[in-house]
Parts: sequence; C-alpha cells; structure tokens
Amino acid sequence: MIENSFFKIPNIKNVVFLGENSILKNLIEITKKNKLNYEVITSPDQSKLIDKEVKFKIFKKLDIGFENYIKKKYKIEETLFISIRSRWIFNKKMIDNFFKNNLINYHPSRLPLDAGAGGFSWQIMRGDRINNQVFHIVDKNIDGGPIIQREQFIFPKTCKLPKDYFEFCFIKFAIFYENFLKKIINNESLKIENQMENLSRYCPRLNTDINGWIDWGMSSLDLYRFINAFDDPYNGVSTMLNNTRVRIKKAHLHGGDSSNHPFMSGIISRHDTKWIVVSTTDKHMLLIEEIIDKKGKNIIKSLKVGDRFFTSFNELDNAKKIRPRVNENGFVKV
Repeated sequence: MIENSFFKIPNIKNVVFLGENSILKNLIEITKKNKLNYEVITSPDQSKLIDKEVKFKIFKKLDIGFENYIKKKYKIEETLFISIRSRWIFNKKMIDNFFKNNLINYHPSRLPLDAGAGGFSWQIMRGDRINNQVFHIVDKNIDGGPIIQREQFIFPKTCKLPKDYFEFCFIKFAIFYENFLKKIINNESLKIENQMENLSRYCPRLNTDINGWIDWGMSSLDLYRFINAFDDPYNGVSTMLNNTRVRIKKAHLHGGDSSNHPFMSGIISRHDTKWIVVSTTDKHMLLIEEIIDKKGKNIIKSLKVGDRFFTSFNELDNAKKIRPRVNENGFVKV
C-alpha cells in the first residue's frame, strides 16, 4: 500500500509472482525461507518456459476469474504481487481497486532511462556496462511507476553476450529480492521515488529473427556490438552469403590487419581454418568463429576467401519497420 509517499505492506503473509523468470525456483525458496506463502501465475505462452518442478496457475487474461481466484485464497492487503516479465497490461482500475497498489514490477535496467524490453541487447549495442536492479510500483504507464528499491552494479569484464548479462543479473536479482522482502517483513516504510519523465527513454522489444539483420555499413565497433547483442542465448544475427541466409556468432574486434575501404565491408579477406577475417568500413576487422546455416550447422570451414556477406535494403527496412510485440500467446508482428 502507499501512504504518505511511502510503500509498505503491514502483516505480509503472501507473495504472488505474475509472469515468468528463469530463477523462479530461487525466488520461491527465498520466499519459503522467510515463512511466506507463495504462488506463481503465468500466461499460456510463458508456462512453457517455467521449470517443471515449479507449480503454477495459468490465466490467459487477468479477468474476473483471476480476481475471484485470488480473493478466495488471499487477503489483498496481506499480499505482495510481483510482476516479472508478465505478458499482461494492468489498467488503472485494476491497479487501484483490486491490487490496492500492492502490485510492483521488477526491472533489470536503469529507469527511466531504459524503460521497455530487450534491455540487455540494447545495452550491449550501446556499450552500457551498468546493471540496475529495480522494484517499482506498477501504474498505467509501462515501467513508469514510482521506484521503491534500486541498486546498481558494474557488469564484470567477462560479461560480453546477453547470456553473460543474464547470468550476472539473476545472481544479483536473488540477493536484491531477499533484501527487499526482509524490509517488507520488518514492516519498513520504503520511500517512493518518482521517475523523472524528462530523462525517460523507451526501448521497444526485439526479436532476433526480425530485428537481427546486420547492416554492413556500420562501423566495425557497431558491427561487433550488434553481433554480440543477438548472440547466446539467441540465434545470432542474420545476413546473406551466396544468396543463402546465414547467422553469425562469436565475433571479435580485430586491429591486427591492414586498413579497409567502405566498399570492402563484408568481404571474407582471409580464412584461418577455425575462423575468418572479415573487412569492415574502417580500420578494424572482425574475426568470426561461427557461421550457422539453416540446419544449425557451423559452416566456417567451407567458406571461401573473396565471398561477401550482404544484407538487402528490404531486410534492413523490415528490421526497423516491423515491431515485435508479445501477448499471452507469444510474439506478434506489428
């Protein structure tokens, strides 16, 4: 509940997780350790991602059926609702009248600077090395509600790909959640911090298959970051080679060869058996270890020097024109 610019839940007894996260089991163990009841409620699409050992309830929509289910099991005033990557949009009426402002959202990057989705990929593209753990109150604006708890860290040097960012972030998230939960259990009043709208920036959701087409007109540094942004756990950036779509992974920025000309960008200039050297628009080059074909096979050994990677204007236009969105059933194209 919100009272005099502070957030607190007196006599908390329950935590209800709304959505999905790969460390749900850890969060549940922390909740149980602190002697609170818990429940996981998720969408049809996200239910496929949850560990089979975790019990959950599926709701396609948070409608009257959802409300009746919650009211039968829990007192709203004694329950903390945590949205984690949830597929549902919470309207103001539901936030105020049903959840009674006991609904918060977890966001793993800086707010209001990094509202939206696809956070780690956007961060890698920009070279942003700051990890931010945030709990904020849910309001009618996406990621726009007042912040009640935040903590910042620097990603270690070993973090390069989204997979690395996720692993580091989730370790910090578990600690962050437990510290926050203890404050709520101890009946602490947490000061509400309104977000500064004039500093806000919204980053739309990304889909590797749609948005991950590489523009060989980018600088070598931007190419390197773009490839990394769609690497593991994703499928890798797309481009064309000999009129066939391929994906690129495991790229390195390389400054040990001769300079280039913009027209050389995308040409395989040397083949060093286990990797290839690819020209870019500027003085650096790319070392690439994995070129994946449509069957998922690394075809790096079969590539020829002089071949060129390219991406058509049509694919690049679609990568920017088509905006992926998600609902309770998964991705939709807009």
